[in-house]
Amino acid sequence: MNVSRRSFLLTSGLLGLAGTGALSACGSGGSGGSGDGKELAFWIWAGAISEKVVDDVAASVASSVKITKSIIGGDFKQRLTTTLSSGQSVPDITGIKGEDMPSFLTQAGAFLDLNELGAKDIASSFAAAKYAAATTADGKQIGLPIDLGPTATYYREDAWAKAGLPTDPTAAGQLVATWDGWFQAAKTVKAATGATSVRNTTDVFAAALAQQPETFVTKAGAWAGDGTAVKKAWDLAVQSHTDGVSAGIYDSTGYNQALAASSIVGHVGPAWFGLDIASGAPDTSGKWRVTGTPGGPANIGGSFLALTTACRNPQAAFDYIKTLLTPENAAKSFTDASVFPATTAAYALPALTAGQDFYGGQATIEVFGPAAQALPTVYDDPNNAAIAAPYYTELSNVEGGKDPAAAWTDAVAAAKQVADRAGVK
Repeated sequence: MNVSRRSFLLTSGLLGLAGTGALSACGSGGSGGSGDGKELAFWIWAGAISEKVVDDVAASVASSVKITKSIIGGDFKQRLTTTLSSGQSVPDITGIKGEDMPSFLTQAGAFLDLNELGAKDIASSFAAAKYAAATTADGKQIGLPIDLGPTATYYREDAWAKAGLPTDPTAAGQLVATWDGWFQAAKTVKAATGATSVRNTTDVFAAALAQQPETFVTKAGAWAGDGTAVKKAWDLAVQSHTDGVSAGIYDSTGYNQALAASSIVGHVGPAWFGLDIASGAPDTSGKWRVTGTPGGPANIGGSFLALTTACRNPQAAFDYIKTLLTPENAAKSFTDASVFPATTAAYALPALTAGQDFYGGQATIEVFGPAAQALPTVYDDPNNAAIAAPYYTELSNVEGGKDPAAAWTDAVAAAKQVADRAGVK
């Protein structure tokens, strides 16, 4: 678990395995089609998918094609972008991080349309909203989803009991079905225990933004950074501070210490964040529970597998990535690497349906599974990540004492400058 990167996905608005293989095995830059190359190069980053699944499936097809994986460190997006631009040592198969997919959709010509290789036949295997996130405006499918991050409310059962709140996940879910309900519960817990229910304002902002169909830029390409959707998420984030239910912690060490000391007893965020909580405060095992997200499901995070136009054997490569993402293999990636599957049939398999000790025996898939299948389809403009940054900065400034109204004005002004430079209308 890379806690710092996963935290970064939330607090920036975006969201190791040992390196193996050799970059010299990569594709030569030719176009895709009916090639029958016997060697395929696969680029991925640490923790994206189970290494064992990657190796086992590669071994099963070794008689017909050799697949060489390379674990790429550093800025994966920049490395892939540079390689695609140069046309040299381009991988046949590559991962794409979820926060980078909007940018690569604008470079769709660098990737094969997986519909031409059979993606249409398996599209229904994946969570619909996540699958759609790799679809171009004209219907080209450039990626199959590996995983996703359906959100939920994490809460300490003992803290809720002390506050006189219902601790059963179903009853708790009814209580926090709306943001108003969550704030009231969080304030009740604070009054009874002194503990906060969220790490910082940006966690609330990220979850609330992910519930909106459009955010900083509309699907038509228009500026919306001062619009209703963004302002709603901003106001909820600020309220977590003014109501005193945000801890205002922005570093991993401080967060882990607060979890261990039981001064933070909740979180609103994606499925993968549960491992951050467990690794940060292992002694709290058995005390946590999970229920639905205030205001409805949302997605934060997740990634994809794609084939470049340099792919030397498109059909073999497609068959390979399709096999990596079968329900059985997706379940293994969940077990091995805590990768929450985008393949929905995996949700019925024992690896996901088993009760989890950290959650007092609760089978959290009963919360995350329905949420994953009910995710809203969200338009994520390629410029959103850069535009979002000033809002996250100013929210941290609010927790540092800045006036929220002044922070909003400054965030919008700075973000508009970013949007203008990017050519947003």
